[in-house]
Amino acid sequence: MGSTAFEKLETRGTLTKTKRFRPGEKAEEGAHLVKLPKGAKPVNVSLSPREQIAWRTFGKFVQSREHENQELEDNLLKAHIRLRPEEYMAVAWMNMTIAAVAAVVAAFVAVLLLSFLHVDILYLLIIFALVAAIPVFLSYMIYFGLPIGYKGKPAAGAKRRGAKIDKKISGAMSFVSAMASADVPVDVIFKELSKQQVYGEVAREAEWITRDTELLGMDILTAIRRAAQRCPSAKFQDFLQGVVTTSTSGGQLKPYFLLKAEQFEKEDRLEMRKRMETLGMLAESFVTVVVAFPLFLVVIMAIMALISKGSGSSFVLELLYVVVGFMIPISQFMFIFVIWNMEQEG
Repeated sequence: MGSTAFEKLETRGTLTKTKRFRPGEKAEEGAHLVKLPKGAKPVNVSLSPREQIAWRTFGKFVQSREHENQELEDNLLKAHIRLRPEEYMAVAWMNMTIAAVAAVVAAFVAVLLLSFLHVDILYLLIIFALVAAIPVFLSYMIYFGLPIGYKGKPAAGAKRRGAKIDKKISGAMSFVSAMASADVPVDVIFKELSKQQVYGEVAREAEWITRDTELLGMDILTAIRRAAQRCPSAKFQDFLQGVVTTSTSGGQLKPYFLLKAEQFEKEDRLEMRKRMETLGMLAESFVTVVVAFPLFLVVIMAIMALISKGSGSSFVLELLYVVVGFMIPISQFMFIFVIWNMEQEG
C-alpha cells in the first residue's frame, strides 16, 4: 500500500487510540465498517495487461492442476509481489511457454543454417537440444526455482527485502527509541516510521502495520503479530515479536526499544568491522593472485619461450597468450564482482 493513503491521516486525537473489544467480542468479525478521514482511500491494485492475458490463458489450467501452496503465498507476501499464487503461476506458465516456443524456433533456425555448412548430424542434434533447453531451464529456474534449495523469484525477492531491512534496521531503531523516549504511543511510532522513507523497506513494513490498524480496524498488537509473520527479516521479526511479548506480559516498551536500538547498533558496528576485515583480506589476495603471481608467471614463461627451441617455444607462447589475454582479465573481473556483491549486501 502506498504512503499516499496515510498522508492526510491525523496523528492526534481518536485515530491514535488502539481498537478495543468488549468482553466476549471476537477480534475477527469479518466485514465491518471502518470510518476513514476525508481524502483517504485504499489503493486499487489491478493486474497489468500482460498478467491479465496470462490469467485468461492459463488461469483454468493452473486452478485445475495446482493445489494450495502456502510457501509460495508466504513468499509472495514477503516479497511484496501483489499477485495471488494462482495469478503468479499463470504468469510463470505463460512466460515458460513463450520461452519454450522461442527457444525451439531459435534452435531450428540455428540447425538449418549449420546444415548448409554440412555439419555432422550428431553435432546438429546436440546444438538443437542445447539451444532449445537452456532458455526453458533458465525461465523455469527464475519462476519456479530449482527442485532443491532455490525457490524462484518470490523467495529471491523476499531474501532481497530481508537484506534491505537488515541494512536499515539500526537507524530505524534509533528513530523508534527516540520517539519512545518521548512517551509516544506504539501505533503512532509505527505510523511516523512509515513516513520516513529514508529507512527503506523498514518503513514499508511499518506502513503495512499502519494500514492494518487504521484502514482494516485491527488492534495494534494483532497488526504487529501479523507483520512479524510476514516479515522476511529475522532481525525485524524478532523485534516485532518482542514488542508483542513485552506488551502482553505487562512489561514496559520504552526500555525494550532502547535495549534493541543499542543491540542493533552494536551488531551493525560488528558487521561493519567484519566487512572491513574481509575487504582487507581480499585486497591482500588481489595483490598476490592478480598482480604478483601473473607478473612472475609471465616473466618465467617469456624466458622459457626465449630459451626453448622448436615446437616447445610455440607452445609456451600460446600458453603465454592465454595467461595474458584470458586468465588475468578473468581473475580481475572475479575480484571486482566479489567486492561489488559485498557492497550491495552491505
